[in-house]
Amino acid sequence: MSQTTGTQPTTEHAAEKSALRPFHVNVPETELTELRRRVNATKWPDRETVADATQGVQLATIQALARYWATEYDWRKIEAQLNGYPQFITEIDGLDIHFIHVRSKHENALPLIVTHGWPGSIIEQMKIIDPLTDPTVHGGKASDAFDVVIPSMPGYGYSGKPTTTGWGPDRIARAWDVLMKRLGYTRYVAQGGDWGAVVVDAMGVQAPSGLLGIHSNMPGIFPNEIDAAAFSGAPAPAGLSADEKLAYERLQFVYQKGIAYGFQMGLRPQTLYGIADSPVGLAAYFLDHDARSYELISRVFQGQTEGLTRDDILDNITITWLTNTALSGARLYWEYWGKGYFNAKGVQIPVAVSVFPDELYPAPRSWAEQAYPKLIHFNKLPKGGHFAAWEQPKLFSEEVRAGFRSLR
Repeated sequence: MSQTTGTQPTTEHAAEKSALRPFHVNVPETELTELRRRVNATKWPDRETVADATQGVQLATIQALARYWATEYDWRKIEAQLNGYPQFITEIDGLDIHFIHVRSKHENALPLIVTHGWPGSIIEQMKIIDPLTDPTVHGGKASDAFDVVIPSMPGYGYSGKPTTTGWGPDRIARAWDVLMKRLGYTRYVAQGGDWGAVVVDAMGVQAPSGLLGIHSNMPGIFPNEIDAAAFSGAPAPAGLSADEKLAYERLQFVYQKGIAYGFQMGLRPQTLYGIADSPVGLAAYFLDHDARSYELISRVFQGQTEGLTRDDILDNITITWLTNTALSGARLYWEYWGKGYFNAKGVQIPVAVSVFPDELYPAPRSWAEQAYPKLIHFNKLPKGGHFAAWEQPKLFSEEVRAGFRSLR
């Protein structure tokens, strides 16, 4: 009898921890009022002294964003969209993980877990949910259907904020396998871009039972010596093909001119109090992710039509502001600092790669084949950039379907 009373609370506690708790977003109106007040109270610096974006996010762009944010933007629209999907929270490895989980109405749908990046959230992936779960409405076949799981990374959005060190991509990768198995999926695939690409590479290296393959739109393909040379600023090594040389030069630009935020967050994330205290400071920091994405976003706030809308951009910034996750998200860079984002990791399971032209670098097939010995899909797309699922959901969804078709 003593054994029963001794173990029962533990069993109940374990079941409680692994429970899937339904979740809804409901931001108090006072928080939205306070956000607008802070935007309107921004203390502006003087204008940049150049006619381009070489000094960073331009004053005209961020002021156009701020005007729209304070006067026209409506958070309730994206809140309603979020709440239109089944959302849950479950505890994994001591941390609450928030996720969207949409099951397809089609039989034999392939379970898929999709991981966002920085500066991001699950909002980046919401446009691909319907095309992947219900492909027949979006030009696909029922046999291409997926059950879609989109978690918020630890420290991002409505997931818990780690209070101790150790939540890097390897641990996130293990947590995602726990999540998929907890949802009852014994076989599944994984997709990621940006940090999500690093996470799915880690999943590919760990190769847990049931993980059939991964798809990446920012594949880790650079040979270590090539990656190191690009980081050092050295000229392109001799003997590279045209595709390899282009990828090298683009990566070198990222290292030399385009990843200032990575150094700051990788070395001193806690110092970034300004982006936790100022909505406009946060917005400017997020806009400065990469040159091509910034050019697109800047055109959006000049009134041009692009793959993203003003609301898209502000939805992604606002969720970070409302959850106060600017710094908890930034610490992921600190956790992984110096370990290599873009280099080959040694993945031995099947891999699908989609190359969008405005990604940080266009991955050459030659390096993709070296990095991923079981490359099952490789395709270059005509348009799209770093935030491909967000910018080009139709093309992206078609790529995910094609990429995993042979694994069904």
